[in-house]
Amino acid sequence: MATYVMSDLHGEYDMFLKMLEKIKLKDEDTLYILGDVLDRGPHPIKIIQKLILMPNVICLIGNHELMALECLKYLMQEITDESIDNFHEDNLESILQWQSNGSDSTLTEFQALSREEQLDVMDYLKDLYVYAQINVAGKDYLLVHGGLGNYSPDKDIEDYELYELVWCRAEYDIQYYADQYVITGHTPTCYIEGNDKPGFIYQRNNHIAIDCGCLEYRLGCLRLDDMEEFYVERE
Repeated sequence: MATYVMSDLHGEYDMFLKMLEKIKLKDEDTLYILGDVLDRGPHPIKIIQKLILMPNVICLIGNHELMALECLKYLMQEITDESIDNFHEDNLESILQWQSNGSDSTLTEFQALSREEQLDVMDYLKDLYVYAQINVAGKDYLLVHGGLGNYSPDKDIEDYELYELVWCRAEYDIQYYADQYVITGHTPTCYIEGNDKPGFIYQRNNHIAIDCGCLEYRLGCLRLDDMEEFYVERE
């Protein structure tokens, strides 16, 4: 029984399947995906539909899932006089923001689904965890998509707002906790200042950053039991 973490799949279904094959994920293993399954790559909804059938995979919400949830609930509505009256400028701003962040592939696949399949996807997205706290091999881990915005050492994880955990980026030059490792996605490791191995899993100050930039470089996965790293290169 092993515990794995990966993040930021961004629609790269084929790379995801290759990673599952590489790590030889078993039913008794647990895989945590730290958000941003959706958008940009070719098959984001296809990944979601596979995850729905994988009870040993625990997915956290990323900013791209959050944008999708906010927009799809409006886009799924039947166009009526009432729905038009209830459509506000904030709704349009949310849709434009999602569009500028690569929504096309998600929306295209979602619209091709039956109504029942669409509702299944929406139900899955609504139930995503915001964070997870786990212990593996005697070490404590906090898993979250983005970081700890407005960080304070005296602030409990329950006191952070959704935006602070999903949109804010981790501060890798400070140590959040002495007795707990914080694992994040969201920020591709090639953009972490001072990282001498861009595009690979990054560890410093009790931080572990696992977004290896699969849209440009590779998909990374970390087995927490022995800290072995796995990679699928972009072809």
